Amino acid sequence: MVMALTIAVLMAGAVYLIMQRGMVRIIFGMSLFGHASNLTLLAAGVGAWRGEAFPSRTPFEDLSDPLPQAFVLTAIVIAMATTTILLMLAALGKHDDTSEHKLDDDRTYDPTQLSPSSLSTAGRNARVAAEGVAE
Repeated sequence: MVMALTIAVLMAGAVYLIMQRGMVRIIFGMSLFGHASNLTLLAAGVGAWRGEAFPSRTPFEDLSDPLPQAFVLTAIVIAMATTTILLMLAALGKHDDTSEHKLDDDRTYDPTQLSPSSLSTAGRNARVAAEGVAE
């Protein structure tokens, strides 16, 4: 009963946060959804009445199933990597363009204006001096 109530609260929080407008709230909502699905997988394994997964200590018919636990462990690792990437993208925000001016069709290539590179990411602009060194 406690597990089902916890899953329901996590799902309700996830739906509430996903329906919000902010990117960070959507990411936290997806994280809550992942936690709820992990608990659902663990609840499906019915670990409460099963014994340890060691055949030397527990009879074979009472062994717990390690597969749901392996699924949850894999899901936790994937969820942490996905959350990290999404939070990094949310931190960049809307102003991650690397060009100061919009490119026109009649504009020619200017070697002093850098194309997108490591010097001009995250809204920062860099220009190349005449001798090729960034200012």
